[in-house]
Amino acid sequence: MQVIETPLSDVKLIQPKTFGDSRGWFAETYNSHSFNQLGLPNGFVQDNQSFSAKGVLRGLHYQLGKPQGKLVRVLSGHIWDVAVDLRRESADFGKWAGFHLKPRNEAGELEMLWIPEGFAHGFLVLSETAEVLYKTTDLYYPAGERSILWDDPTLKIDWPLDALDGLQPSVSGKDAQGSPFLSADLP
Repeated sequence: MQVIETPLSDVKLIQPKTFGDSRGWFAETYNSHSFNQLGLPNGFVQDNQSFSAKGVLRGLHYQLGKPQGKLVRVLSGHIWDVAVDLRRESADFGKWAGFHLKPRNEAGELEMLWIPEGFAHGFLVLSETAEVLYKTTDLYYPAGERSILWDDPTLKIDWPLDALDGLQPSVSGKDAQGSPFLSADLP
C-alpha cells in the first residue's frame, strides 16, 4: 500500500496493491494492522455508500462534537472530491484541495482518499452515475451535522463545472441552506 501526500496537511491519497492475472484482480483495501503501521486510522465504525447521477453535488459536510474522518473510495464512475481544512490551529485552515477519483486512476491503480477529522468534505459527480463508499471514524451524529455552501465565495473552490456539459449542480435542500464559510459554526 502506498501513501501519497497531498497539498493539505494530513489528507492522503492511498493506493492499495492489486494482484491480478487473466481471471481478474484482487486487492486488500483495508487492513487495520497495515493502516496502523502507515500511521493511518484503523478504528472505523461505519461504512456509507451513495449512488448519484451526473451533476449531483454532496457537501460540504462536517460534524461538530463527533467529527468523522473519512476513507473515500469510488466503486464506479468519476467524482471530483473536495476536502476543506476547518482546523483553526492548522497552517492550512480555510484551504481546500480537490481530487479526481475513479475506481482506478489514470495509471490503472486503485486509489482512495483519507480525509481526517476536522475537515469538511464534498464531491461532484462527473460521470453519468457514480457509486461512492466511505468508511468513517465516528458514527453519524445528527445534532452535530453542519454544511458549508459548496459555492462559498471565500473558499473559491474550483469545481469542474465545465465537465457537466451544461448541467447545473444538483444539491439537496439541506446543502442549499448551508452556511457561508465566514459565518459557519466551526469546530
